[in-house]
Amino acid sequence: MYNVPEIENQLYTIDWEQVTGDLNRSGFAVVTGLLDVTQCQRLIDGFDAEDGYRKTVVMERHRYGLGRYKYWDYPLPESVQALRQHLYPKLVPIANCWMEQLRLEQRFPTQHDELQKVCHEHDQRQPTPLILEYGAGGHNTLHQDLYGDLYFPIQAACFLSEAGADYSGGAFVMTEQLPRAQSKPIVLTPRRGDMILLATRFRPVKSTRGYCRATMRHGVSEVHHGKRYTMGIIFHDAVS
Repeated sequence: MYNVPEIENQLYTIDWEQVTGDLNRSGFAVVTGLLDVTQCQRLIDGFDAEDGYRKTVVMERHRYGLGRYKYWDYPLPESVQALRQHLYPKLVPIANCWMEQLRLEQRFPTQHDELQKVCHEHDQRQPTPLILEYGAGGHNTLHQDLYGDLYFPIQAACFLSEAGADYSGGAFVMTEQLPRAQSKPIVLTPRRGDMILLATRFRPVKSTRGYCRATMRHGVSEVHHGKRYTMGIIFHDAVS
């Protein structure tokens, strides 16, 4: 069984002032050592279970890359639910600030269960948290995790494998594109237990005329050997 209060305590040790500054400056923030080895391994060990998932995607069939990912079904595993539920309120002020800066009407409620009610009003009822597996040659093309008209502008990726020990290659890649500009590449190599918070679709960037949108995408470079596992925490649900 997962120690859910322990996970909650781990979230409260995060320097949220630093996270807010990083997200506002760069569109992403790295939180080191959020999950311990045991928590990571439990999630990996559950990947091949038949129960608890609503969908398995073989990536090459859709030209998404090479690898597999599985969406958990409701009720989510306790640890995944705890992360989703307790991360969300910390990110809402940032998300709503972005909406205001970009002069968008959308505002997000303070608690995750309230966001789910809004998702249901948009016929978005399917859970989106997922776990991804890549073997040698595995990769993920640049993409955005939207799943419907309503999407929360920040999401999380938690890294369950140790780079350099469990696998090589497989860097986490992001691109940022400003209007009328070439894309900027960002390449990160997080360690096991680290979490990256990142913009789902775009973030505000200060310009001479106020704020403009910087479009963000993310993916995974090719894994050279070994196996790489990642957990994705998306806060909005998917269309039914």
